This record gives sequence, structure tokens and C-alpha cells, in this order.
Amino acid sequence: MNYKIIEYDKYLKPYEADINLRMENYKTKKKQLLKSNETLSDFANAHHYYGFHKTKNGWYYREWAPGADAVYIMGDMNGWNKTSLPMKNIGRGVYEILLCGENSLYNGCKVKTVVEKDGKLLERIPLFANRVVQDKKTYEWSCEIIDEPEYKWNKNKFNPSKQLFIYECHIGMAQEEEKVGSYIEFRDKILPRIKELGYNTIQIMAIMEHPYYGSFGYQVSNFYAASSRYGRVNELKSLIDTAHQMGISVLLDLVHSHAVKNTSEGINEFDGTDYQFFHKGQRGSHSEWDTKLFNYGKNEVIHFLLSNLKYWLEEYHFDGFRFDGVTSMIYHDHGIGTAFTDYNKYFSLNTDTEAVTYLQLANELIRQVNPKAITIAEDMSAMPGMCIPIEDGGIGFDYRLSMGAPDMWIKMIKEVRDENWNMGHIWYELTNRRPMEKYIGYVESHDQALVGDKTLMFRLCDSEMYNKMSKFTESFIIDRGIALHKMIRLITLSLAGEGYLNFMGNEFGHPEWIDFPREGNGWSYKYCRRQWHLADDKNLKYEYLQNFDNSMIRLAKDKNIFRYTPKSLYIDEEKQIIVYKRGTIIFAFNFNPNKSYDNYFIPTTSYGEYRVSLSTDRSSFGGWDRIDENMVYKVKKDKNGQKGFRTYLPTRTAACFIIKR
Repeated sequence: MNYKIIEYDKYLKPYEADINLRMENYKTKKKQLLKSNETLSDFANAHHYYGFHKTKNGWYYREWAPGADAVYIMGDMNGWNKTSLPMKNIGRGVYEILLCGENSLYNGCKVKTVVEKDGKLLERIPLFANRVVQDKKTYEWSCEIIDEPEYKWNKNKFNPSKQLFIYECHIGMAQEEEKVGSYIEFRDKILPRIKELGYNTIQIMAIMEHPYYGSFGYQVSNFYAASSRYGRVNELKSLIDTAHQMGISVLLDLVHSHAVKNTSEGINEFDGTDYQFFHKGQRGSHSEWDTKLFNYGKNEVIHFLLSNLKYWLEEYHFDGFRFDGVTSMIYHDHGIGTAFTDYNKYFSLNTDTEAVTYLQLANELIRQVNPKAITIAEDMSAMPGMCIPIEDGGIGFDYRLSMGAPDMWIKMIKEVRDENWNMGHIWYELTNRRPMEKYIGYVESHDQALVGDKTLMFRLCDSEMYNKMSKFTESFIIDRGIALHKMIRLITLSLAGEGYLNFMGNEFGHPEWIDFPREGNGWSYKYCRRQWHLADDKNLKYEYLQNFDNSMIRLAKDKNIFRYTPKSLYIDEEKQIIVYKRGTIIFAFNFNPNKSYDNYFIPTTSYGEYRVSLSTDRSSFGGWDRIDENMVYKVKKDKNGQKGFRTYLPTRTAACFIIKR
């Protein structure tokens, strides 16, 4: 069968059989999973059956443990007796019990599952636990029963924006105090700040429960539990509800690529076997992450994971997901050390076709539950079709992260002198994309802010930031850093994708790194927070960067630039100038570190009168107001018959021109 993906990308023609295999695998797996006339949404309801459910007769608890010899439940209600409450094996590895009378559950009751395997009693956390807490004295984790009034959602209908300006954030480290922040603090203190900054989407990290705080949420233990270290379930729902009322979409940073290897806290070896959810042996372990890897070919695992997606969408009203670790999922070697330089690398025995099928099913399910939901893939391999509709031969994501952009900027800043920056290279790296696929552009996410790395501003200025960020102190290094920080963010936003992402605090050049409390730093929270006061202090230059970011975001939103494809107008390698158009805006960048250009000709595609709508050289942005923003530029033909106008382009500045109405 001929799929449109082949038409979109001519280099895929030799791999048509591989695309057909991709689609056959997808169709075959759907037939295996679904009954006649059943949808994936009908299928993905494991959470409605398993776990704890209150009825008029008491609490039903069901669990899937096919490898167990017997299953029990223990907790506050039975004095933590491991075997006094046996569960009934009702077939297919499913165990069930009705808890009522003196053994009934109640709000706040702590419980654990006990699995008997080969004569051993193994303490486990229920697979579908929706609240998991840690004892402050013993540090042990257990499931806490929730029997509270249902959250009353605001009835106003929320429609996510089609233009994504994403503020990537972490609840625990979003506050200024040296502690773990809460859902309520984020709702009341940070959401208004995000709204004021102009971002319309938040992507929240570390929501799915994880025992080790320093894993940044990427070693998940309990897939159906929102992290209790930030507060209670209804407090997270209130945060999301409030965001929606502010016009802000909320995406969950989803981890279905692996799981923590812990057995007492996580799902690993829940039934006493190592293959209930994961591959056996070496294939079931990630050598670099020290985590467990799902068996995506197993129908029960697909049932668990698809139901998990539906749970977060329905129970918490998330507006979609950023799928973490997609590259690790779709290749047997997890992309470790692999350079994806040709198409043979995408279609080989190294490709985990079962994982590809799972991602297709996941995207289809998400659209069935919420047709307006957003999905983003973190794939550094550039797998063809990642963001092509499934029916066209793709995997079905809306966007993929433009992961090459931050790598390019880091490499250039570290290895190339400013006067040697190549404009054609910048243009190519920021605009080279898979045909018909949408990208989220970014300069730095959380990855570039972690200890061992540096934020862009810290990389540009380093130790100078400690004592030269006062507005009353002169520093060439800080001036360079501020100028390039603004230019790099503007050119990346306007070229690198059909959406934009920023990690919280980096909009104002947050100094230093993120370092979670650990033994090596004395369990300190000093670097695991955001110093908002730096941006709010009128005496510090951080305000300049925040002011610029705010204006940049608002201009891009106002002019709907993501609806348009960038069009190069002129690249001047000798002078280090790039001029291009996106939508109704003409962008002009002078990256030359030493030279300003007077009367520089800016080519246009039409006649009219232009004015400056945004300049990185504004004094409120830390510039010198060298570009006259009141000037009207009338388009004329030059001696070669090219339409355009002439303007002053100072060194290390960028200007955005729009037609004067």
C-alpha cells in the first residue's frame, strides 16, 4: 500500500516495505487487543477495574499478578498482618478482595500488597495506587487510600492554543525557598508569573511518583500516582484547573520509556518475576540509566500503559503529553553512541518495532479521549514520520523537539570565536526539518541547566555573573552575554520550529545550575530552586532579559508566526548578517561582534512602509537604543531592481520589521 509519508519524503522510497511493515504491525496489534466494534478508548480502562474502588458494599481491590502464588493486602486496617487478608484468584492472574466491616478502608489508611512467591512474602505498592507516601521516620513508601469529595472542575470550556509557547517547569524547585515547593505554591505564585510572561502552555516535570527526588522525575515508581511530595491529589487538580482559567494548557512530562528498578517502591518484580512488565534478562535493563525497560509487545503491558494515558487525561484534565526518552524506546541499542546519518539506521534490526507500534497506539488513544490533546516526542534520532498522521504511515505525534538547536549553540559558544560564526550553518541547523513534520524549537531545556552543564547565560558570562549584573556596573563580558542571549533566543524562536519551549527561569538568564539535594552537596536545596527575585530586582540586569523575552513572546503570538514557513531573504557571511521573513515579520540579525552597518539594504518581497516592532537594542532590554523605532522605512528598488529599504544595523543586534498599517 502507498502511504503519503512516501510522497512527503522522496528518500523514503527505498524503505517503502519498512513503512508497510510499520503499518501492518500497527493493524495486527489493534486486532489482537480489540473486540469487534471496540475502540482503543474502550480498551484502555484498566484503572476502572484494577486498584481500589469504593462501592455500597465496601472497597473492592483487584490486582494483576500472574506470576504470584498468592496475594494478600495489609495495612492500618488489619494491624499490618501480612496474611490475614488473602485475595481470591479469579483467573488470568487477577486477584480480588472485598474489604468491609472491621477491615474496611478509610481516608488516609496506609496499605501495601503482599505477594507470595516461592515461599517468600514480598511487600509491594499496589500497581494502580493513586497516592503513594513516604513515612518520615522509616522512609518506607506505602499506598494511602483517598476517600475525599470529588474535585469540582470549573465548568468553563477550555480550548488549548494552537500556537505553543511552552514553559517547562518543575513544581518542587519552582519556589525561591530552599525546600520542596507545593502544588498550591505553584498555583498561587508561579502561574500568574507564567501568564504575565506570555507563555500559554506549561509542561510539568516529575509529576508521576518517583522515590528519588534527584532523578528529576525520570525514574518513575508508581505510574498512576501524582507525586505526594508536592501535596494532595485535589491540589494538583486545582493547579490545572486554575491554569485553564488563565488560558494556559498543561502538558504532563510522561515517562513510558522505562521505570525505576526498585521493587519495594515500584512495579518491578511486582508478582515476583522480572518479566511481568519488562523484558527478561539484559534486554530488560538500561545500561546507562540503571532502569527497567518495558516489553511493548506484551498485550497486558500495553493495557497498563494505554490506560495510564487515559487516566491522566480524564482524572487530571491534562491537555497532552511530552513523551520522554522516545529514542531509547524505538531502538534496541537505545540510540547510545549511534550517529543517525542515513536512513538505514532507522529501518534495521536495531529498530524496536513493538515500541513504534505502541507509540502509534498511544497517539490514537489520546486523540480518541481528547481530540484536541497535544503530543510531543523527545526523539534525538529524527525517526522519519514521528509527526506524520498514523493513517499516512507515521507514528502520530503533533510535534517533536528540535534537539539539534541547543547542541549547535553550545558547540558554537564553546568552540568557535564570535567573528567566525557561520551564518549559513546557523540557518541550516535551525531550519533543516523533516518534511510535513512540526517541531518545538528551544535554546535550552532542563537538560542544559543541570549540574555538570550550564545555562546559556552562565555559559556566556560564567563567574562574571556573580558581581557584574548590577545595572551600575560595567562589564564587556556581561554586555556580550546579554546581547547574544537575546539574539540566540529570538532567532531560535523564529526559525527552529512551529512552537517554542523555555525552561523556567532561563528567560531571565538564571545563573548557575540545578543540583538536587544529594550526599555530595550535603543534601542542600541551595541550587534546587528558582531565584525569582533576581528578575524582579530593578537594579539588576536580569530584568533586561526578562523584559525582552516577554516582548519577543508577545510579538510572535500576535503575528502568529508559527503558521508560516521561514523564507531566507539574504545571508551575508562576510558581514555576519542574516535576513529572513516569517509571516509578516522581517527579521534582521547582525552577529558581527565588532562592526555596525549604516544604510544596510534589507530586501523585501513587497512594497510598503515598514517600522521596527522589536529591537534587541532597546535600553529596556539592556541595549543602547541605537535603532530608531520611530523611523518609517519606505520600500524602494535598488540599482539591481531588488525591492527593499535601508537601515542601521548595530553590532550584535537584531531587529524585527513589520509593514506599517
